[in-house]
Amino acid sequence: MKLYLYNTLTRQKEEFQPLFSDYVGLYTCGPTVYNYAHIGNLRTYIFEDVLKRVLRFNGFTVKHVMNITDVGHLTGDRDMGEDKLEKGAAREGRSAWDIAEMYTIAFQEDMDRLNLAPPDIWCKATETIPEQIALIETLEAKGYTYATGDGIYFDTARFKDYTKLSHQNLEALQEGARVERNPEKRNATDFALWKFSPKDEQRQMEWPSPWGVGFPGWHIECSAMSMKFLGDHLDIHCGGTDHIDVHHTNEIAQSEAATGKPFFRFWMHGAFLNIAGGKKMAKSAGNFLTIQYALIEQGIDPMAYRYAAFQTHYRNPMEYSDAAIQGAQNGLSHLRNQVRHIRDACTEGDAKMPGEVYEELKAKFLTALNDDLNMPRAMAVVQEVLKSDMPPAWKLETVLAFDRVLGFDLDRVGEGEALPEEVQTRITAREKARQEKNWALSDQLRDEIQALGYVVQDGKDGMKVIKK
Repeated sequence: MKLYLYNTLTRQKEEFQPLFSDYVGLYTCGPTVYNYAHIGNLRTYIFEDVLKRVLRFNGFTVKHVMNITDVGHLTGDRDMGEDKLEKGAAREGRSAWDIAEMYTIAFQEDMDRLNLAPPDIWCKATETIPEQIALIETLEAKGYTYATGDGIYFDTARFKDYTKLSHQNLEALQEGARVERNPEKRNATDFALWKFSPKDEQRQMEWPSPWGVGFPGWHIECSAMSMKFLGDHLDIHCGGTDHIDVHHTNEIAQSEAATGKPFFRFWMHGAFLNIAGGKKMAKSAGNFLTIQYALIEQGIDPMAYRYAAFQTHYRNPMEYSDAAIQGAQNGLSHLRNQVRHIRDACTEGDAKMPGEVYEELKAKFLTALNDDLNMPRAMAVVQEVLKSDMPPAWKLETVLAFDRVLGFDLDRVGEGEALPEEVQTRITAREKARQEKNWALSDQLRDEIQALGYVVQDGKDGMKVIKK
């Protein structure tokens, strides 16, 4: 079955086929590790995780690279302002190196909480400085760079089709209006490849270079890292929609100027998470929510956020509210209970599902997935299976296979699920009442347990209590 993905570069869905027969090269822009990731950031990583799982579900081998930006990303995306790592270090009274390590670990913990499969290769900007310098030297030799008082810049006027990804109107882009003003720049859209350290102070993160002591620009990092680990003509590059106009546009310009080849063939972008009346969630706006605060401290399973993300297509804005996340929590609990019930209904003698039946169901699931990762429709297919009149064993086999994409770990439903103390206390009391043949008290305790959201099943092997 053909896989169609929306390509921001062409603004249409296109059939995807990898460049190489042995793997799909996938590069996803990782976090700038100066603070915790907010749930808006994490929505993009959920979409990218689904993309990787869908590629694998289609039989492709995926080589996934994700970067860690631990230097060079300034507070102004067009190369003005403070380095975000240095700013984070000053905020917390720690070194920039310590800040980067702490928030890298925190990000990886958030990935675990959302069951995001880790990349095959993690790469850090600070660990690929030689590759970045070499790439800038190539651009310099080809005449694409010039020096200013604060760094080495890429001359965007020298690169044809600079706006082919963003489709911006450059005449309307006035420096000082929508971008920071730098009187030494030749063009408003020119960007820093290498920034010089201030002459009157020593930065915590700086390196020698042919042009002077300094640090790399934000954009050159991703080009150097993706080409180091995947090559110079690549399959899929992902990120948030906020990367289109500046970061990814600049990656394309510098990479294709250096190699003379098309960079990535597919560019895919996830839409924003909105709060407070449609305003996007962002650290700069001060309205960002972390997994710890928004979910865990509110008694919400982080996996409920993964479930919530599947209710909206990744290219559409997603609205966040307490009611929406509670609804997702309820939906996830219902899904887990459905799986629990069909598992309990299975027996050792159940007939094996015919291969043609599974292939038919898989085709229906893939029809949704392969239409540009249509997860709302894919989730509807899952419910059709669960509510069908197929034997429980067939349902279980199918849903667990689909969970390779969903990523809810449905095969582990029931593992280590401790009953609340108020339920366990009543179970103990009811077992005693039954031993004493106090049937009235036994019935009363059964009703109390069920009122707490659990089902009591009495059988020859004793009492079983499961969540509704």
